[in-house]
Amino acid sequence: MAERVNHPPHYNQHPSGIEAIDVIEHMSFNIGNAMKYLWRADFKEDAVEDMQKAVWYITREIEKRKKEHDTSKTQ
Repeated sequence: MAERVNHPPHYNQHPSGIEAIDVIEHMSFNIGNAMKYLWRADFKEDAVEDMQKAVWYITREIEKRKKEHDTSKTQ
């Protein structure tokens, strides 16, 4: 039986053979999570749901950066 916690089958089904974590650990939290959901979306039961999760993280990052930009303008 495959290791379902540390290495579920969909973790390395990407055609490149690369695991998402090997790429996203070098990104910010929100961008990394969005990439993770996009990277593995086609190998899970509901790709659209994972794409929606990615959009949620991207939207959160956009709002964070807007606030940071607005704050830096007032200083």
